[in-house]
Amino acid sequence: MLIFNHMVELQAPQLDSVFHALGDATRRQMLRDLSRGERTVGQLAQPFAISLAAASKHIKALESAGLIRREVRGRTHLCRLDPGPLASAHQWLGFYERFWTDRLDVLERLLRDEDAAKSPTRKGDDR
Repeated sequence: MLIFNHMVELQAPQLDSVFHALGDATRRQMLRDLSRGERTVGQLAQPFAISLAAASKHIKALESAGLIRREVRGRTHLCRLDPGPLASAHQWLGFYERFWTDRLDVLERLLRDEDAAKSPTRKGDDR
C-alpha cells in the first residue's frame, strides 16, 4: 500500500491532466479516432463541426496530458496517440477495482453465511 501511495503522489499531476483530458467527450472521441492511426488537426475537428482553433484547444489539452504527440510536417500538423499515460491511469483505477472487488467478496461471504444461519438443515426435520 505504501508503494502504491508513493507512486500515486509522484504521478498526481500527470493523472490530474489525464483525467481532465478524458473528462471531455470531444477529446475522448479524438483519442478513439487516433487509435486508428495518425490524423491531422482538420481530420480531428471534422466530426464535430468545430473551428480549427477550438480543435487546437482540445488537442493542446490532450498533449498536456501526454496522451498525444503532434508532429509538424510543413503546414500540416499530424497527431498520433501516445497510450503511456492511459496505462498509468488504468493502473491507478486498477487499485480501486481490486479494493472494491475485495470488499464485495467479503460482503458476499457475509450474506451467504447469514443465509446459511437462517435456514439450517436439520437431520430428521420433515418440514
